Amino acid sequence: MSKLENPVQMAVVGAAHGIKGELRVKTFTGDPLALADYGPLYAKDGRAFQILDIRPAGTVVVVRFKGVGDRNAAEALAGTELFVDRSVLPDDGEEDEFYHADLIGLEVRDDTGVIGRVVAVHNFGGGDILDVTLAGRKGVLIPFTQAAVPHVSIADGFVQVDPLAAGLVDDEESQAPGRSGFDPKGRPRGPKDAGGNR
Repeated sequence: MSKLENPVQMAVVGAAHGIKGELRVKTFTGDPLALADYGPLYAKDGRAFQILDIRPAGTVVVVRFKGVGDRNAAEALAGTELFVDRSVLPDDGEEDEFYHADLIGLEVRDDTGVIGRVVAVHNFGGGDILDVTLAGRKGVLIPFTQAAVPHVSIADGFVQVDPLAAGLVDDEESQAPGRSGFDPKGRPRGPKDAGGNR
């Protein structure tokens, strides 16, 4: 990907669609059809792909690329990741919207100062999660929520975290009373005829 200074993945090519070289493509854009608005897309090996036609198809889009004219050529592209340079992406999003590429590499700070660095951003279906390397630890996952990460400054190069909301420290008040000296015989039980182990 020698042509891109700061690559941002926009899509990944899936299976061939039909016999005329069309492909099913999974996009990572807010509007899947907007994939065609960013100009040429680039593979990791530097190949450029120009979109000639794009249409929705369920959860993906069907794309026809310039120079891909038959099913064999389309099948050879399956699994190809497509990128653009960060410089072609607009900066006019909402105040609390960020590109994952802009978050990676930022310092992580709490009230004491710098405690780590963002190394990746994941989303396993429940929302974005920051993968953070902390001093003395391999890494931790922090939910990218307003409570856990109350301040993000891309320009200044850091994210501010609330250690309690981010799960970096234990909340002593949330511990159950008497938990350290747990006595199973002291647990309240239901009526004898309720069943269960006794």
